[in-house]
Parts: sequence; structure tokens; C-alpha cells
Amino acid sequence: MNPPLSYELREGIATISMDDGKSNVLSLGMFTEINRALDRAEADRAVVVLTGREGVFSAGFDLRVLGAGGTDAYTMVRTGFELGERLLSFPAPVVIACTGHAIAMGAFLLLSGDYRVGAGGPYRIGANEVAIGITMPFFGVEICRQRLAPAHFHRAVINAEIYRPDDAVAAGFLDRVVAPSELGDAARAVAGVLAKLDFGVHTATKLRARAHELETIRSAIAADDAAFRAIA
Repeated sequence: MNPPLSYELREGIATISMDDGKSNVLSLGMFTEINRALDRAEADRAVVVLTGREGVFSAGFDLRVLGAGGTDAYTMVRTGFELGERLLSFPAPVVIACTGHAIAMGAFLLLSGDYRVGAGGPYRIGANEVAIGITMPFFGVEICRQRLAPAHFHRAVINAEIYRPDDAVAAGFLDRVVAPSELGDAARAVAGVLAKLDFGVHTATKLRARAHELETIRSAIAADDAAFRAIA
């Protein structure tokens, strides 16, 4: 079986590609691989491009584990939220190349990037928690509040509205949409521009600009932790 994630370093750009052969489910194993790849990118002092497989960026958490509850579900969810916080404060620019569908935790990863390029097409992007009977986690509420356009915040979070890529730009899930055949080149072009930034200044400004939001998101993760433990 091929590994669910690959890492390629070229010209100061670290491309981290998720591909589990299916829907790029965000399991604890996938999170472990992403974090290891981010460790490598940090050591390589590289701009990160996080991407998925053709047609699918990520369908979100492993619902079988989530539905079973218990320690495994708790660990998976907390690790995913902590990954989002890590990306938001990562000490190098992070570009997301959204190859297709991005649902739930997959959409939260989109919202964690510094620049998001999406492939055009009949793809679904959004937070569907309410639609599948899950109260939106505090983390999801806060990361959506941070990155979504105010006019779309309640529609996306409370109404579980799902967007096509072009509409996802207006909503705030994406910054730009290109043809699927152009996605890789477009993401690398953005990463190449960002690679010219002074990483120290970029990171200091990122942390200053997001100071309140990062504090709120860390508090949200703690609140989700407490809520999960209360029903475990």
C-alpha cells in the first residue's frame, strides 16, 4: 500500500500531498503524517503547499472513528484542531491547493492557510456538521468566524451551506479559483512569490495580525476538550 502522504522539496517549496486513494479522510494516522511533513518543511525553511488528490482535497474526519466515540475519537478531533492552529501560526507561508471537495475538517484546513487556490469544477466546499446532526465545535465556529466573509458566516456555520468553488471565493473559503489543470502551477507560483518574503518578518506579522484569533482558537480547542470529556 502506498503511503497516504508524500513530501517533495523543490526550490524552497515543500509540497505536501494527501492521497489515501479515496476521500483523504483525516484520521489520526493522516494527521501524524501531515505533522511529520510540516516538521520537515520547518527544518527545510520552506514555503508549504498542502494539497490533495485529483477531485478531493479532504472529506474531513474519519466518521467511523468519530461515530464510535471514546478515546480514539477524542484524540483524532483534538489533533485535527491543533493542526489547524499550527498552520495558522506556522513559521513560513502556507499555501493550500484545493484539488476538489473540502468538507468539514477539510474545509477547516482550507481556512488555516495563508493563501488558498482552488480547482474549478462541480466540487463541494463547506462545513456540513449541522446537516449531519453534529453541533458545530467551538473550534469550527471560531476558525469560520476568523476567515469567512461576515455575510456568509451564519449561512456556512448555522445553515451548513455548501459552496461550489467560485462561490467559495466570495464566502472566504478560497482566495482564487483556476482550472484543475492549472492548479499545481498556480499554487507553486503563489508559493514562489511568498518564498521571497523574510520569514521572520512574515511570521511576526502573522502572529501579530492573528493574536486575538489564535488566542480565541486555543480557548475553543480547550472548550471542545471539556465538552468531549463531559460526554465521554
